[in-house]
Amino acid sequence: MTPTEEYIDVLSRLKPGDLGLLRTHAGQALDKTVDGFDLFAGLWWPLRQGNQRAPRRQVAWLVAKLYAFCPILHSPGDTLARQVARCEPREAGGKKRFGQKCDDLLTLPLDRIEPALRWALGVLAQSGRHLDWVKLTNDLSIWERETTRLRWAEEFLETTERE
Repeated sequence: MTPTEEYIDVLSRLKPGDLGLLRTHAGQALDKTVDGFDLFAGLWWPLRQGNQRAPRRQVAWLVAKLYAFCPILHSPGDTLARQVARCEPREAGGKKRFGQKCDDLLTLPLDRIEPALRWALGVLAQSGRHLDWVKLTNDLSIWERETTRLRWAEEFLETTERE
């Protein structure tokens, strides 16, 4: 099991109270509160100590908050771009707004992407879709690379053209 798979496994086994605590930290930095920091450190630090290839702290904190916000079932291969594309509205007005939100997501830096990702996860949850949390975590780990964002855009476009 990769370090990222281990991290997602740890998140998937969190108790409702821990998920609730993480949800209260939406949009907040890791060092904002002691209780949030302590919970996160207990999740992430043992993995990081054991393997330096574990997701970096900023990404792991973001994914923990996103998972707590919307604990969608993990499904390998169901990338965020593809799953969101499958939820695109059919009417022209809704389709345009939806596409703009997706485009906006691709332009955001990692430190400002949380609200856009929460929107996308909400769309998936409303549609009963699953998500490859490992792939999302790995992609966010290299979000600064233009190739990552281009791949997301291509996956979205390819999926909407087929559906």
